[in-house]
Amino acid sequence: LQKTWILLHVTACVVVGKTLLILFPEAMKRYILKQGEKSRMNQNPKFSYENWGPTFFSFKYLLFVLKVKWKRLEDEAYEGHPAPNTPVVTSNGEVRQLLDFMQDNRPLILNFGSCT
Repeated sequence: LQKTWILLHVTACVVVGKTLLILFPEAMKRYILKQGEKSRMNQNPKFSYENWGPTFFSFKYLLFVLKVKWKRLEDEAYEGHPAPNTPVVTSNGEVRQLLDFMQDNRPLILNFGSCT
């Protein structure tokens, strides 16, 4: 059900975005460039709007956004449900799956912290 809702929402956003891009290309270019500022895409002088702007609201864009949003569904934890098996990075930089650290029936305890 969640995947269906995401499919409908993302498809509607892409259809509206593509329609606005066709009807108001300059206004949408300004909007997309403003979004690019937030992600710092526009800081690379060799990577201009003409390289990435037209990809917004394309079919490839739709598929990419769906893939990312559906993958995030797998990473959500719900009380009473199995834990998500998300990728984690060990202290030596190795990428493993969270549930690889389970041992027999012992509980897996995660400790989060930060160093500043």
